[in-house]
Amino acid sequence: HRFPLSLQVAFSAPVGGSDRAVRSSGIQGINSLSFGNKSWIGTALACDSKAAAQRGHVCRAVQQSSKSKVSVVPLDLESAKEPPLNTYKPKGPYTATIVSVERAVGPNAPGETCHVVIDHGGNVPYWEGQSYGIIPPGENPKKPGNPQNVRLYSIASTRYGDSFDGKTASLCVRRAVYYDPETGKEDPLKNGVCSNFLCNSKPGDKIQMTGPSGKIMLLPESDPNATHIMIATGTGVAPYRGYLRRMFMEDVPNFRFGGLAWLFLGVANSDSLLYDEEFTSYLKQYPDNFRFDKALSREQKNKSGGKMYVQDKIEEYSDEIFKLLDGGAHIYFCGLKGMMPGIQDTLKKVAEQRGESWDQKLSQLKKNKQWHVEVY
Repeated sequence: HRFPLSLQVAFSAPVGGSDRAVRSSGIQGINSLSFGNKSWIGTALACDSKAAAQRGHVCRAVQQSSKSKVSVVPLDLESAKEPPLNTYKPKGPYTATIVSVERAVGPNAPGETCHVVIDHGGNVPYWEGQSYGIIPPGENPKKPGNPQNVRLYSIASTRYGDSFDGKTASLCVRRAVYYDPETGKEDPLKNGVCSNFLCNSKPGDKIQMTGPSGKIMLLPESDPNATHIMIATGTGVAPYRGYLRRMFMEDVPNFRFGGLAWLFLGVANSDSLLYDEEFTSYLKQYPDNFRFDKALSREQKNKSGGKMYVQDKIEEYSDEIFKLLDGGAHIYFCGLKGMMPGIQDTLKKVAEQRGESWDQKLSQLKKNKQWHVEVY
């Protein structure tokens, strides 16, 4: 997903409303990964690409039921003590190459979200939870003669990328489309410049890139048995895909995850679910280490009969969540900034019901570095 650095059209869906789908399909245990019509050797599994084509959305890499993990290289990406930061800056961006752009939602998802794989040649390394900046082509309309502003996108892959060789990164991009409120028709002049540039890109296209940036969403790894509660709306799921691949898909010698990862994902409907096959595979293989709860605002009702949003799911499991936080769990929020007021209200209400002060609790969570928020 992306963070605007200046006032730009938001391109993710409202709280509980997002876009993208991937549903269960046939899976074959083989030694290469099929991603659309491309395949990379050395992965643990491929999906039934014919079935994926019939469904009209992307086939994701998942693991074999034997729990075998994917070998990753180069392992010296583990050796740095600090995350890389701002290796490339706006005045001297890196020229990367598009590997693939795939629609990541089903036909009934509102809007379009794309999974974009970028080849950086291993020259712009990053850690899970960081962002890249993308500079779309053309000149800045507010500063003629100058390049466009940088747009930040959360990276949706681990540091090894979808090809597990440390040379690519993936972005999860919601195409920002503007509809005229009077006519109801699309106005291409007001569409999001960068999201449409990325979603329209073709393999081999060159893109200008900055970063990586960000430290707030880095995955704390000092305790491999910690609990991580991840809350996302729409494309806000991007950093969590990286976390979960690192925990459950990749064979990383110095990080053997034995804790609990609990993902809450809010989207509009089933066709809007992102990386669903991938996440569902972890449930099957690591039932003691992974939980996955979905809030489908257009398909599910909350206990009051209204639309089901992520904060409703949080309320449903609030006792467990609060106990886990008291035990030192990390909690992450990523998505549109409009998601936070409803979530904060819910957490405050639950705290008061428990006889606690939410303000004090939040202050303590921040002090303990358990609270991680990146919204846009």
